[in-house]
Amino acid sequence: MTRLTVAIRDTAARIDAATPAHRDRAVDALRAFAVLGVVLGHWLVTALAADGRSLRTASPLQHMPWLAPVSWACQTLAVFFLVGGHVATRSYASARERGTPYRRWLHARLARLFGPVVAVLTLWTAVTLALLLSDAEYGTVRTLVKLALSPMWFLLVFAALTAATPLVARMHPLWPLAVVLHVDVLRFGLGAPGGLGWLNLAAGWLVPYTLGAAWTRGELRGRRPGWVLLGGGTAATAALVGWAGYPAAMVGVPGAEVSNLNPPTLAAVTFGLAQCGLALLLRDRLRHAMRRPVAWAAVALVNLSAMTVFLWHQTALMATTAALLPAGPLPGLHTVPDGLGWVAARAVWLPVLVLALVVCGAAFRTWERGGGGRRRKRSRVVRAHLPMTERTPHV
Repeated sequence: MTRLTVAIRDTAARIDAATPAHRDRAVDALRAFAVLGVVLGHWLVTALAADGRSLRTASPLQHMPWLAPVSWACQTLAVFFLVGGHVATRSYASARERGTPYRRWLHARLARLFGPVVAVLTLWTAVTLALLLSDAEYGTVRTLVKLALSPMWFLLVFAALTAATPLVARMHPLWPLAVVLHVDVLRFGLGAPGGLGWLNLAAGWLVPYTLGAAWTRGELRGRRPGWVLLGGGTAATAALVGWAGYPAAMVGVPGAEVSNLNPPTLAAVTFGLAQCGLALLLRDRLRHAMRRPVAWAAVALVNLSAMTVFLWHQTALMATTAALLPAGPLPGLHTVPDGLGWVAARAVWLPVLVLALVVCGAAFRTWERGGGGRRRKRSRVVRAHLPMTERTPHV
């Protein structure tokens, strides 16, 4: 056994010992899965193709639509909102029991949610100004800024749902699902303006969020709810894609007439229901797996850096692409994603992207708990005297 292996096991054992026994580690495992799914999905379906001095976005799904199942595995936002609704409703109930006013509770959660955003906005403001002053092509600058800031929409929607937690904590998921259904009928069936679809940005993600609240209320015990959601969501999604003309890809595809994600469609929501069902079915297995110190330490590490990973993974991709641009068009990094060769080459680049993300994380980790200049507080993932409901808001 090498020294490195011993050090990893010792560290994992200390993290395991410092974790309170009552903590539901399955929740953290689901959160980690959702974060890594989003990152991997973006890295696999987003390409920056070099065209002279400019960079433009492209997607392998444009040229190889049969790769749509990749988006099924990596579009994990419904799990984000499921866990988010679960944790937020628990946190709010705990705050009420302690007599904490709603205003103070909300401020604490949103401060930790948006604190790391300051670093992203500051850096990209400086980068944008530098690129424009250096006479970089405007289209390239716009592409880079759009990719860098694209994760922000998630935070805005999540913040709005967090603020509405007292109102939606007891809402049945069928209500927002009905809104999504009617909006899509109006849009695609009756020719209503496409802008109406943006109502689904709130209603669509409110469905898994309210499922999370139902989880907190104890209404999703046992395996039956998970099987109902998984089976019903899968059947509904298959019908919508196969017979109603919805796109098979569960992410946005450049140039596509309809996106399942921007704004969310009924197909994206039913697909999310299937994901939530699978997540609920995996809870017991995840709790068992997280008893292993090394597995739990890895999940705890992802959770501790969840916001940094989420906010900086696109920057890591763009920094790697731009830094290596002088080396010429490199397959899988600067080339058009029009074949399996690109997919294989991109897989080779993934460790490099991980390294770039680690560098970003090391540079901006002090912002993870909402303050670049303040001393970072000790992790709440492993502080035994604090319950899970007082942990991170970014779920």
